[in-house]
Amino acid sequence: MKARSKGSGTGLQRRKASTSEVVPNLTAGNRVDPEWQTYYDRLVELRDYLLHSRQVLKSDADNATPRFSMHMADAATDSYDRDFALSMLSSEQDAIYEIEQALERIRDEKYGICEMTGKPISRERLNAIPWTRFAADAENDLERRGDVATTKLGELERVKKESTAKASEETE
Repeated sequence: MKARSKGSGTGLQRRKASTSEVVPNLTAGNRVDPEWQTYYDRLVELRDYLLHSRQVLKSDADNATPRFSMHMADAATDSYDRDFALSMLSSEQDAIYEIEQALERIRDEKYGICEMTGKPISRERLNAIPWTRFAADAENDLERRGDVATTKLGELERVKKESTAKASEETE
């Protein structure tokens, strides 16, 4: 009896499809400007990485589905792990969206132009954040006005002061 490989009945091993085979070539007929090719390639690489990471996180979230446990701490840990994986999944979905929009701007020849001011975005900023839509000054203005959500950190040294106060209370 001959061993058959997985896949078709022809005995040939099936290879995994590449991203370019699964996702249609979006640049066909709409070539990328050579000025932006490096950014385009980098964005595609980031998108592919995040898509793979999303699959891993989805699997982690599915595997972390809380089971009925004899210990409440185990159930809480399972629930925390699942919530964390779902939170990361949501964040990565937002990043994938921004990357897709940047790729679209490259294809539409609108990449590297601030959506607020219409002025060019600096190369340094594009190197740091290749999916950015705004120049640094415009982004700062939007953040000051509260039009762009940003992570808010506590006041400088607040954590240090609070942890020192708690430590002194615990020793008393």
